[in-house]
Amino acid sequence: MYFLHSLYLSPRKKTEGNYMKKNLLKEFKKVAFVGASVLLSAVFPSQADACTGITLKSKDGSMVVARTIEWGGSYLNSRYAVVPRGYVQRSYLPGGQKTGLEFKARYGYVGFSVEQEEFVVEGLNEAGLSAGLFYFPNYGKYEDFDVKKSASSLSDLQLVPWILASFKTVEEVEQAIKTIHVVASDPRASTVHWRMADASGRQVVLEIVDGEVHFYENKLGVLTNAPGFEWHLTNLNNYVNLFPGSAAGKQMEDIDIAPFGGGSGLLGIPGDFTPPSRFVRAAFFQAYSPKQDRAQGTVRQAFQILNNFDIPLGVVFHDGEPPVDMPSATQWTAATDITNRCIYFRTMYDSKIRSIDLKTIDFSKAAYRTAPLDKDKEQPIVPVVIDRVVF
Repeated sequence: MYFLHSLYLSPRKKTEGNYMKKNLLKEFKKVAFVGASVLLSAVFPSQADACTGITLKSKDGSMVVARTIEWGGSYLNSRYAVVPRGYVQRSYLPGGQKTGLEFKARYGYVGFSVEQEEFVVEGLNEAGLSAGLFYFPNYGKYEDFDVKKSASSLSDLQLVPWILASFKTVEEVEQAIKTIHVVASDPRASTVHWRMADASGRQVVLEIVDGEVHFYENKLGVLTNAPGFEWHLTNLNNYVNLFPGSAAGKQMEDIDIAPFGGGSGLLGIPGDFTPPSRFVRAAFFQAYSPKQDRAQGTVRQAFQILNNFDIPLGVVFHDGEPPVDMPSATQWTAATDITNRCIYFRTMYDSKIRSIDLKTIDFSKAAYRTAPLDKDKEQPIVPVVIDRVVF
């Protein structure tokens, strides 16, 4: 720690000492930014960088988007953030300097961040626009960073807060992204792709490949990771034989054959945790889920479906030896009721579903606030008290 060493061992005047402390803080922030961006994307590129997203609609017309976030390499220090209108942010650039695009919140929003509070990876704004980030390793490629374009350059890990702070519809995002330059947080880090949905029900996937921006209509409402979104849609054709329920029994010569149990119509659905397999499972589980009457029932159903995508920590590392002591690689799951402006979450440390209702927040007066998703890092266990019965 060179900076600490020089701060404590070199006597200075008070003004010079204050100057050094300010520089020290800046250096620490740069180191933290670079470390966080590389940690999120480069240290464990294949073991646990998994996300699964689904979309459900209820009979009353409410639209719910939900997703998991997996990271088995370290605890993500996830937090929620309440961002008011008028809040000003500035993007980090490669190297950790906070000298990129500056943007002021036109809309208030609530989001979930990882590693640093600026890195909001999922959220909803007061206008009903939802946005989320999903890992996209080895297939995406942003344009190269040009220092001359710093003022219009935006870190990939800060695209979600820019979207939530600035826009009301997907169409607005499509137009505005032409005016900025999305760049890698760190050259060593993985790329990501994004999902956006607005109050009209329109949902798109954004991918940047070879420096070119591509928007894809996501009528299915499912998203995972690599390969590209269009590839995943094509891959569904390999599973056209699958159907809900059980297959009918058959007779072969003089032998009757029948399913061993219920659900044989989905025999052959891939069960591993790779992005292609999770995409297929998510598509079928979502498609065959009974439509609920109202939004809250749909939110609960989304969490039930995503239970199937919780990744046990040991299975994503060789010899089942994870580098950290955590209960799961699936660190949290979120569901966003776009129609009713409410966002829900639960975590690997507390499976109780919690909610933040944006309608109860006055974003014109609220202060910026951020807090950990979990105060205690241990699943609560509630004892059942059995009353003593006296005969």
